[in-house]
Amino acid sequence: MAHADPAMKAYYAARAREYEIIYAKPERQADLRRLEGLIPAQFRGRNVLEIACGTGYWTQHIAHTARSILATDLAQETLDVAASKDLPQDKVRFAIADAFDLPVTAGPFNGAYAGFWWSHLTHAQCRPFLQSLHKCLAPGARVVFMDNLYVEGSSTPLSRTDAEGNTYQLRKLGNGDSHEVLKNFPTEPDLLGRIEGLGVNSRYTQLEYYWLFEYDAR
Repeated sequence: MAHADPAMKAYYAARAREYEIIYAKPERQADLRRLEGLIPAQFRGRNVLEIACGTGYWTQHIAHTARSILATDLAQETLDVAASKDLPQDKVRFAIADAFDLPVTAGPFNGAYAGFWWSHLTHAQCRPFLQSLHKCLAPGARVVFMDNLYVEGSSTPLSRTDAEGNTYQLRKLGNGDSHEVLKNFPTEPDLLGRIEGLGVNSRYTQLEYYWLFEYDAR
């Protein structure tokens, strides 16, 4: 069974307090404003499971429309930042969870969201992750993934590609520490192939710096 990468957990734990600096990039503001409208609209009145919620940036937007959110992450450090936000306590709960071993007993959910998580999956992990996720979902649940497009001059350059075709970036934190981070950039056909037999009514939206992929669970 696949499990979340301990190195990735350590990286995001160390980055927790500076994570949201990435949202300040001037060239990405138009895309972010659009996503802040598009993503919550998909979850109006739904009970949502959020995977890899990080510091809760997207949790706070989804909370405007969702009936409830269980926001999960593997790192306590990022959850601490998320929990410090002014979020409706009657709607939002936080829990530590491995994305490959999600809290099935807390569902079923009729909505699921993961932002900037898909790109941190190896090609071999994509299907096991989806199978873990779908165990938590009711038929017809709305599933939304959002992540980065690779844009020269804005994205961190790729540092290497492994034998399986997974790509990596070398990222530096504010304290000077460097971390090699898995960062894949799937195409629309890649995503469609991954949900075969699991989802219907899919839609792929490409912005300038991000992609959005939505479908309904079978």
